Amino acid sequence: MKIKVGIVGGAGYTAGELIRILLHHEYAELGAIVSSSNAGNAVHQVHDDLVGETELRFATELAGDEDVVFLCLGHGNSKAWLQKNTLPESTAIIDLSNDFRLAADAEFAGREFVYGLPELNRSRIQQAQSIANPGCFATAIQLALLPLAQAGRLTDDVHVSAITGSTGAGQGLAETVHFSWRSNNVSIYKPFTHQHLGEIGESLAQLQPQLGADIHFIPYRGNFARGIFASVYTPSELTQDEARALYQQFYADAPFTTVSDKEIHLKQVVNTNRCLLHVQKVGKQLLITSAIDNLVKGASGQAVQNMNLLFGLPETTGLILKAVNF
Repeated sequence: MKIKVGIVGGAGYTAGELIRILLHHEYAELGAIVSSSNAGNAVHQVHDDLVGETELRFATELAGDEDVVFLCLGHGNSKAWLQKNTLPESTAIIDLSNDFRLAADAEFAGREFVYGLPELNRSRIQQAQSIANPGCFATAIQLALLPLAQAGRLTDDVHVSAITGSTGAGQGLAETVHFSWRSNNVSIYKPFTHQHLGEIGESLAQLQPQLGADIHFIPYRGNFARGIFASVYTPSELTQDEARALYQQFYADAPFTTVSDKEIHLKQVVNTNRCLLHVQKVGKQLLITSAIDNLVKGASGQAVQNMNLLFGLPETTGLILKAVNF
């Protein structure tokens, strides 16, 4: 069985990562890669890590016979694209923007988008036809908190500090993505108001309807290219051993989420679809650290993980990737 794949918005970081993964996916047949700004150009001219990997060229439109279409468009543009373009009902959609992640936006153009966090919604994803892929910060933070929510243990405010690499800002030009600005520099942005807070809150409430906690989130821009490292803490009556057992049980069947006995760092997850978690008790505070690659588990890898679930494949298909540890 080959899954015919189309990509819309093929020139950005997430699309490049998606192409890299799908070219080596044994059940994927990569077809039209649509880019209005690069139509006719070789894909490897834009994504130069793919030199020698593919001779595909960017297209102006989809072929029309795709089994699944990935929308790698900027936030707000997926809705606009679907309003102008009609896909067959049989074609699955996996959207990597934030257009359909919230419950209020989940129904659109005759489709119902399921929130695509496999560790939370695996069975719903398997039955879905349209997927809203989670945000990168949202993925790292939710995976740090879901076990507590399921156990009804989020009863006090949660504080989060998380830092992301420059690729999280996309390829658009802005002062804060220039190398000369980002190098040897750290800054915060959107304190307490980050757009991923909405999806985080909805996911936690799905497991703990009477959520007794506010999430106070400070995002940081890092001076590195890729990865997210989140420090999440909240008062808890659990002992360290009880908390670790809770997390290990929750993620026992999650192939990409691992609870580490040792403290974690970014190099363990960069270039992989993994999330590493570490749980420790310090005084009255339960501290959970979470690390992912923002372009893989935080975007394109998770999108392929969702595709695998949609088409009845093992979640790990095409996603056994090596970390860049040195």
